[in-house]
Order: sequence, then C-alpha cells, then structure tokens
Amino acid sequence: MAEENSIEHVKCLIIGSGPAGYTAAIYAARANLKPVLYTGMQMGGQLTTTTEVENFPGYPEGVTGPVMMEDMRKQAERFGTDIRFGVADEVDFTGSLHKVRIDGEKWIEADAVIIATGATAKYLGIPAEEKFKGVGVSACATCDGFFYRGKDVAVVGGGDTACEEATYLAGICNKVYLIVRKPYLRASKAMQEKVNKTPNIEVLFEHNTKDLFGTDMGLEGARLIYKMGTPEEKEHDIKIDGFFLAIGHTPNTEVFKKYIHTDGQGYILTEGRSSRTNVPGVFAAGDVMDPDYRQGITSAGAGCRAAIDAERYLTERC
Repeated sequence: MAEENSIEHVKCLIIGSGPAGYTAAIYAARANLKPVLYTGMQMGGQLTTTTEVENFPGYPEGVTGPVMMEDMRKQAERFGTDIRFGVADEVDFTGSLHKVRIDGEKWIEADAVIIATGATAKYLGIPAEEKFKGVGVSACATCDGFFYRGKDVAVVGGGDTACEEATYLAGICNKVYLIVRKPYLRASKAMQEKVNKTPNIEVLFEHNTKDLFGTDMGLEGARLIYKMGTPEEKEHDIKIDGFFLAIGHTPNTEVFKKYIHTDGQGYILTEGRSSRTNVPGVFAAGDVMDPDYRQGITSAGAGCRAAIDAERYLTERC
C-alpha cells in the first residue's frame, strides 16, 4: 500500500467512461459530489468502435459512436467532473474509505465508488476482424443490424445470444447464416425452434471461420472450414456484408473480484433494482453488471441510478 500522505481523497470516484460512467458523472457533478472519473484504456468505451448510432434518443439524424461519447464527455465536464486518463489496476475495499490504485502508481481514496468498467466482446482472434471492425464486423446486432437491411450476413455462435441475434437480423436482412462450431445448438429449446422456423436463417453446423475478406470499402465474405481436423475437412466461402460475433462478453471485473460479488460469468451482482454492491459505498452500472441488454441507453440509465444511489449513501453518512 502507498504511503498515506500520497493518497488523494475524493468524494465520488467513477471508474469507466462509457455511457454509464459519463451519465453517472453528469448526475454526480450536478449533485455537488465533485466526481473524479478515470477513463480506462478506451476513453468512451465500446461505443467508440461503432460507426453510426441511430437508436439513442436525442439524435434524430443519428450520430457516430465517437461523436456521441465526446458529447457526453463535454457534458460531464461542463458540470465540473474531473476527467482523467488512467486505468484502475488494484483496489482495497476493506475500510469505510475505498482505495483504488491507478496505473500501478497513484492511490485514490473515495467515500463512494461507481464501477462502470463495461464488458469486452469476445472475438475469434482472426486478424481480419480488426480490419473490418465497423465496416462489416460487429459484436452487436441490435446496434448495427439496421445498416445491413436487405443484405446477407452471418452470426457466429450456438447459444441463446447467437440465436436471438440471428432471429433479430432475419427480420431485417435478406439471409442470415448461423455459423456453429458444434453439430448442435447450445441454445434453449425455445430458441432452437425459433431459429428452425425462420426461413431465411441457414444454420451451418460444424463450421469454423478461417478468414474474412473484402476491400477497403468493407466486408465481402467469409472463408469457412467444415469439420475442421477430420478427413472430411473442406473449405468454402460465403458472400456476406456483415459478420456478427455472438460468442459472449467478458465483464471487466477482474480487479474487483476479491471484494465484490459477481455471478458465474463475472458480472457484478447488485441489490434488487439498485446499483448497490455487497460493499457499502461501492456501486456498479452499465455492461459490467448487465449481461442481458448491453445497450448504450440502458447503460446510461444505470449510470443515472448509480449516481443517485451514491448521493443518497453519502447523504445518509453525514
């Protein structure tokens, strides 16, 4: 632990700079909690990797993800939020004051902490995923499906999320390929039936994605391997404009798990409809505690709740 005189004390510390973190900052600043917000490695969170956002209220013509997050940052700063670049890499939540280390060096001591570190989408690890991210590759059908209206797309995964995304896209797109590694779907029976009854979904069992291809203008197709590693192994291409990953998310909670209760997937558990965690004075908002919706608007709402919960907690302490 750092020397006590080197620890900075703040009233409200917010960790994370996505919609949850920035919204929490706006509400906390307006409540005179003098919040300090550390952005994490990706200032603005996952939305900065999204091109057009058309389903966030207040932008009737749509907006790019980076611009929207810049607007949120400016609004948080307008009310006095102290926004700093840095990553929380260690915490000590044993006392009534909560200590958080930033970048392996600086310790912050806070009366209240709001965790809004988000979640990271799992990718296959193909280099082309990065190349076509935002121009064909997405980890959110609800966010980006609209841009592929009337086109052919593929969804990777065999669980409930993959089936949900495939059926959602089937209502928008011309054709949906569901690429499944195993010879069966892991999804619930109800979801399997929904997929099987959707005529424009084609399930490709026992297929792995080897590569993606296209031009600087965007994705054009995927190279698949059927029954990889067997005598029947065969490569073939499918022509697609969109490639959606639905193989899960990893909540960014590792640094907090020693003190904060999480579920089997690592998502922070909160009390009822509140943002309260098992540690008094520590709150969670956004994708870090939400395995179900993972939308910018729901994260923003959760950030609002977390700031209000933090304000009430601090008021009751006085």
